[in-house]
Amino acid sequence: MVSRRTVLRGTAVAGALTAGALSVRVPARAATGRRVAVFGGGVAGMTAAHELAERGFEVTVYEPRALGGKARSIAVPGSARGGRPELPGEHGFRFFPGFYHHIPDTMRRIPFSGNANGVWDNLVAATEARFSRSIGPDTIVPMGPGKAWSNPDDFRQTLASVIATSAKMPMTDAAYFAGRLLVFMTSCDARRTGRWEHIAWRDFIGAQQHSVEFRALMSRTLTTLLVAAKDDRASTRTIGSMGEQFLGNPLLTGDDGPLDRLLNGPTSQVWIEPWARRLRELGVRFVTGRLRRLEVRDRRISGARVVDAGGAESAVAADHFVMAVPAEVARQLWTPEILAVRPELAAMNRLVIDWMSGIQFYLRRPTRIARGHVAYVDSPWALTSIAQNQFWSRTPLSGFGDGTVRDCLSVDISNWNTPGILYHKPARECTHEQIAREVWAQIQAHLKGKTDLPEADLHSWFLDTGVAWDAARQRNTNADPLLINTVGSWAARPQPHGALENLFLAGDYVRTTIDLATMEGACESARRAVNALLDTVASNAPRCKLFPLYRAPELEPFRQLDATRYAAGQPNSFDTSV
Repeated sequence: MVSRRTVLRGTAVAGALTAGALSVRVPARAATGRRVAVFGGGVAGMTAAHELAERGFEVTVYEPRALGGKARSIAVPGSARGGRPELPGEHGFRFFPGFYHHIPDTMRRIPFSGNANGVWDNLVAATEARFSRSIGPDTIVPMGPGKAWSNPDDFRQTLASVIATSAKMPMTDAAYFAGRLLVFMTSCDARRTGRWEHIAWRDFIGAQQHSVEFRALMSRTLTTLLVAAKDDRASTRTIGSMGEQFLGNPLLTGDDGPLDRLLNGPTSQVWIEPWARRLRELGVRFVTGRLRRLEVRDRRISGARVVDAGGAESAVAADHFVMAVPAEVARQLWTPEILAVRPELAAMNRLVIDWMSGIQFYLRRPTRIARGHVAYVDSPWALTSIAQNQFWSRTPLSGFGDGTVRDCLSVDISNWNTPGILYHKPARECTHEQIAREVWAQIQAHLKGKTDLPEADLHSWFLDTGVAWDAARQRNTNADPLLINTVGSWAARPQPHGALENLFLAGDYVRTTIDLATMEGACESARRAVNALLDTVASNAPRCKLFPLYRAPELEPFRQLDATRYAAGQPNSFDTSV
């Protein structure tokens, strides 16, 4: 997909394997107990390789397409002119909340010329978020620290006031939501897992009994627009935890940085490619190959078979095997022999996979929609966007393509199953041209009369290459779907290690503290997999650092009280809905 010349000149092309890596064939070596095969070169696979290589393991990563996975940049084919590189496309825009810790910790260990803190210094803050309505005024929310609170009553009053003012919501609705979030934040772990994991977010906050603004913002926006889930299916345990991070820590206590951060250039150029270079420096090998099957003997993985781009199959010999492939790929590889040893993996068939993919609109003039992310609250396809060029100080878009592009409106499509306003079809059933026109129309319906986005400024568009049109079936396929945290899905998600002694699982479907299909979840899961490997071999190497999510210390006594109440079958002391 990407030429060697393109990669070597350091463009924003997808963190692709270089031509040299594409032809690598790993020779057999004597078993030392330190050979690790990592299947998958996305964030989880690269994290696992990084942590293992730093601890002296011999690591080979097998990746069938391009390093970086869904996080990589994707070159727009045929867009290069005049010696400039191709325009940078992407699966979806990047978003690094301040409460992420695992990804930033890894970034600090990736050298980048001129940066004291490596790739981490390429993160920049967005100063506002815009919630745009097709009918009615928009809401612009500053992304800086909020107002402190000191006790439960203060929390409810403070949060309710902020919501009512910024979201133009009735105070009664805002106060009710603040009360429900307080219930969650004062719930003990046992209640979160035993009760809230099995309640849909919409039902937990009683969305159907409240205003249109309440349903749109506090129910739909916190689910569909953020994690491509539906509020009637998303687990309260998952969404409530995200609300706790976004709204329950107004002073950003313990956060890694500002609440909303982006990269200062195309993802592959300022993160993935430097990361791959660092891994090669550490001795990691990259091989093009798709895992076809794992072989089992005596409760261990005895070997694996991979297929290269030409269809040739070869054997993989290693002492340890890390599965860092997506959930929908992993569960197809669980043979009867594997399930006989780890029967709990069969539960992965219950995990729900849906679509969340991006489209980029390249513009001839900068757009001033917002100095941060925009949520198009009433859009049938649950759209969110970011105007990239205002943040790309390192590599302005004028240096790409034909030189006339001045901005990129990168849009995530989170709902592919609801009919649109132009063709009255869901995105799954629209051609790529129809998707582009439909997304543009839905955005224009929200911005009309508020923000100028002239169609004459539209230079071109680019849809995520994972989405492919099947003309025979008149619908799209998607090579890069997303795990959705549905009610009760925690029980179907596996631990990183089990009865197969030398098999370790990494990916955002593995059980993690963040409990969400994100880059952060992928990074955390890989660290947990590596720690399990280190424990298995009784290594004296330091364990990978793991970070907890924030919980307000002011509410800890109430969480302890709730543990007693939950054990006694009593409701949370702040829960007035029961």
